[in-house]
Amino acid sequence: MDNAKMSHLKTLLLCALCLCMAQGRCEALLSFRFSNIDIFNIFGGGGNEFGQRSGRTSATDRPVLENDVDPNIVEDSFLDTYGLIHKYGYPAEKHTVDTPDGYILTVHRIARPGATPVLLVHGLLDSSATWVIMGPNKGLAYLLYDQGYDVWMANVRGNTYSRHHKKYSTSHGKFWDFTFHEMGKYDIPATIDYVLSTTNVTKLHYIGHSQGTVVFWIMGSERPEYMDKIILMQALAPVAFLKHCESPVVNFLSTFQDPMSLLLKLIGVHEFLPKNEFITMFNQIICDETTLTKEICSNVIFLTTGFDKSQLNETMLPVIVGHDPAGASTKQMQHFGQLKRSGAFRQFDYGWLRNQWRYDSITPPAYKLENVKAKVALYYSKNDWLAAPADVETLYRKLPNVVSKYLVDYSRFNHLDFIWAVDARELLWERVFHAMRKHERKTEE
Repeated sequence: MDNAKMSHLKTLLLCALCLCMAQGRCEALLSFRFSNIDIFNIFGGGGNEFGQRSGRTSATDRPVLENDVDPNIVEDSFLDTYGLIHKYGYPAEKHTVDTPDGYILTVHRIARPGATPVLLVHGLLDSSATWVIMGPNKGLAYLLYDQGYDVWMANVRGNTYSRHHKKYSTSHGKFWDFTFHEMGKYDIPATIDYVLSTTNVTKLHYIGHSQGTVVFWIMGSERPEYMDKIILMQALAPVAFLKHCESPVVNFLSTFQDPMSLLLKLIGVHEFLPKNEFITMFNQIICDETTLTKEICSNVIFLTTGFDKSQLNETMLPVIVGHDPAGASTKQMQHFGQLKRSGAFRQFDYGWLRNQWRYDSITPPAYKLENVKAKVALYYSKNDWLAAPADVETLYRKLPNVVSKYLVDYSRFNHLDFIWAVDARELLWERVFHAMRKHERKTEE
C-alpha cells in the first residue's frame, strides 16, 4: 500500500473518531484541527531497533518553549519518572523486571528500606509518572513515602518505560500482540514477585487506578495464588464492566469494532497513541500556561474521562501532556471496546472460529471474579465516564471480599481526579491512608 493510500486511510479513521466524539455532550469540544495529531502509529521504518533503550529525550535535545512559563514546569515536562523523583530530593531507584513471555518492564521506586511496600499501578495510556508529576505534597507516591511506606510504581508492557522485549522490537507486530489480559497474567505477578523478593517480605499494599484495577481482577482470576500476597487492594476508579460507560473513545471502539479491526490489520497498525516527539511538543504548545487555547486543551484531556475543570491544576497541563499519553497497543484498546459492546468482563474476542480454537468455546470466557479473594476497597465517583457508578455496583456484587465501597463526596469528581485533583488528599487519599494502617494492624494480629 503506497503512502498516499495509507495517509488517506488514517484520515478516514481520524474523521470517524472525531465524528463519534462530536456526538452528544462532546459537540462543543471540537473547535480546533485534529488533522496534525497521529492517533495510530503505522510502521514504515524508523522504529526502535532491537536491543536499544528508547528512554525519553532530554530537555536539551528538545525545542524550548518560548512562552513565559515557570522553568520548573518546563523542566518537569521533560524529566522522566526517575528524574522527577531525584529532582525533588527523594530516594529514586529504577529496577528492571522480566516477564515469563519476554517483556522487559521498568519499575520505579521511592525507596524506604524496611518499610511496608506499596505497589502503585497506573491506568490506561499512563505510566509510573502519573503518581509523581503533581510534585511533592500533591503526588500520591510522595505522600505515601511521607506516610512511611516503601513506594514502588509499576509500568506495564508497551508504555514509555516498558518498550523492550527479549526477541521483538517495537517495530514488530508481535511486540504489540497483547491486551490488558497479558498484563494481569504476567506483568503484575512478575512485578509483585520482584518487589517481595527485593524487600524480603511476604505481602504488600496494592493501589490501582483505572486499568490498574482491571489487571488486578485478571490476576485474581487467572493467578489466584497472588491474592495471598496482598494486604489490601485499593481500587481508584475501578473498571471491569463498561455497560454504562460514556467515554466517546470507548464508545467509538465499541460501535466500529468489526470494520475498524479489519482496517487496522490491513494497514498494519499496532500501537495506539504512540509517545513520540511530535505529539509531545504539539500538546505542550497547546497546553502551555500562557496560550489562549488552554481551555481547549483541558477539554481534550477530559474527552475520555469526564469533566471537572475545577479540580484540575491547569498550570500543570504542560507537565501532564509531557508524560501522557504513554502508549498502548491497538489490540488493548479494541479489548476495551469489546467490553463495552458485550457488557461482560471477559477475555479478548477473536471471532467465533478462533475463539473455538483458543478457548474451546465460540465466545470468550468470562473472568472469574469469584477468585479475587484479596481484601478490596472500591472508590468511585458520579462524574466518571469510564467507571460509571452502575458498573461499579455490578463489580461490587461479584467480588467476594469487598471491605469498603466509597462514593467520593463531590459530585463533579472525575476519572483523572483520583490521581491529579487539587483536593484529592482531602476528598480521598486521607481515607486511603487510614485504610492502609487499619488493615496492616489486622494483618499483624
